[in-house]
Amino acid sequence: MRLTQTCDYALRTLMYSATFSHRLVTIQEVADQYQISKNHVMKVVYELGKHGYLESVRGRGGGFRLARPMEDINVGDVVRTMEPFELVECFGEGRCVIAPACDLRSVLNEAMLAFLHVLDRYTIADLVANRTNELAMLLGIQNPTD
Repeated sequence: MRLTQTCDYALRTLMYSATFSHRLVTIQEVADQYQISKNHVMKVVYELGKHGYLESVRGRGGGFRLARPMEDINVGDVVRTMEPFELVECFGEGRCVIAPACDLRSVLNEAMLAFLHVLDRYTIADLVANRTNELAMLLGIQNPTD
């Protein structure tokens, strides 16, 4: 199973925001730190905001932050929100000619549910717990509490 780039960026943006939860984070900052497109980050932040994971503060000195405690942001929920989960054509609008006699859809659906079940056991806090300083160091940030 492979997550889309959008979902990957969403999880990393939430982790970054959680790592620096004491202050606002900017789109440019996330783009620079992860070396990814500012436009992608902008779209991800918009979607995360729309779904209640981030809140934005406009204006000079603005940015975004987690909209709720990191302990309340479930990784499985974020992935469900950001992923289309059409593993094969018959999961979506498409119609496969062998669908009536094929068990592939049910097997893949079972695998997808198992994948999500594991993600449901974790929150964003679990992903950054006791790692704030290490994550900051890897991102080249000297003091994560500033």
